Amino acid sequence: MSISSRFAVGIHILSLLGINQEDVNTSEYIAKSVNTNPVVIRKIIGMLKKAQLVNVRPGVAGAELAKDLSDITLLDVYKAVNVVQEKDLFGRHESPNPSCLVGRNIQTAIEPLFSSAQRALEKSLENVTIQDVVSDILKQEESVADQNQREC
Repeated sequence: MSISSRFAVGIHILSLLGINQEDVNTSEYIAKSVNTNPVVIRKIIGMLKKAQLVNVRPGVAGAELAKDLSDITLLDVYKAVNVVQEKDLFGRHESPNPSCLVGRNIQTAIEPLFSSAQRALEKSLENVTIQDVVSDILKQEESVADQNQREC
């Protein structure tokens, strides 16, 4: 089980918008970078827009950042793309056997552990911004020998 890929794609979209601020960022253009269908991109951009992380201009004008890169945390993206419901990062089995010692008590035993782990993840995401991600991307790109391989 893993966190929805919408989270990674949301980070990708925001990073691309940050790097490509001077140009038009259509869903088709973004989809080429993500290597997915523009419909998927439009759906995630809609989620980012609802969270006030991007602005969408009608027509061919595309999307743009609504905030500075340093003001958007990974936690903002995580929440925007509905990765999980509140306090639901870890799934629980719905109906353990109440006649069994373990079944009767498992939820109570593991709930505090799951809650603590989710809080730790969210705290970590809160401390990383899209600017941090973009800086890492640009740093990695600088180390690539052939700069002409950029496709986006």
